[in-house]
Amino acid sequence: MAALVYDGVILLGVLMLASAVALPFGGAGKIAFRDFWFTLWLFGSCFAYLGGLWRYGGLTVGMRAWKIRLISADNRPMTWPRCLLRFLVALVSLGTAGMGFLWALVDERNRAWHDLATGTLLIKTGNTES
Repeated sequence: MAALVYDGVILLGVLMLASAVALPFGGAGKIAFRDFWFTLWLFGSCFAYLGGLWRYGGLTVGMRAWKIRLISADNRPMTWPRCLLRFLVALVSLGTAGMGFLWALVDERNRAWHDLATGTLLIKTGNTES
């Protein structure tokens, strides 16, 4: 959960940067969830950040800080479609007041909904004391 908070702070920066890039293309009237294309751009920017890190390194900045790594339960590589599914299910998890993330507290292997949907696990990579 702490890694989620870390990544949330970074995602705020990603959203600010994405907004700054979009402003010249339509002015300051862009409002998320009112302008479809702007909203899609913001979600796409978040996916590019998270999906890219999951796809190519198996961990985000928050995951690195807390020494956890994303792995596939079946040793398949993280493909872009799999990353997209993970991202979309994580959005559903957040949209249900975080229930999908809290599910990890009751799952025997500590999997959240997006882990169940994509066949992934989070594993500890070392001692978190440093």
